[in-house]
Amino acid sequence: MCKHVLNAQVAIRAPCCKQWFDCAECHAETQTHPLAKTTEMVFLCKKCKKAFRKDMSEYEESDEYCPHCDNHYVIEAKTPQAVLGVEGEDPRIDARMLKDDRTKADRARSLLNLDTSDRLG
Repeated sequence: MCKHVLNAQVAIRAPCCKQWFDCAECHAETQTHPLAKTTEMVFLCKKCKKAFRKDMSEYEESDEYCPHCDNHYVIEAKTPQAVLGVEGEDPRIDARMLKDDRTKADRARSLLNLDTSDRLG
């Protein structure tokens, strides 16, 4: 499981050390040598668990799919983002998490406790 690319669809075999990595950053974190560059890449599909080779010098749009299971592995990478937020349900559905300062203004004021003596009627 890659911590750099959350939706990695394939693992890549590094040509320098012949080990499998989800991304180049995973290789850089665990190995002391730089990642060797090559035109022929070896991939391992995470859906069907089968390996296949692609020649990157003759790469076409049809090569974006696993030849065994047609899994589309060339997709936009989702990287983790630091986000600060409140955990809870959607406030449009359940607004109990929202703070309303108006309710703390006057606790003695209530619909059931209205002074209507000055009104005619």
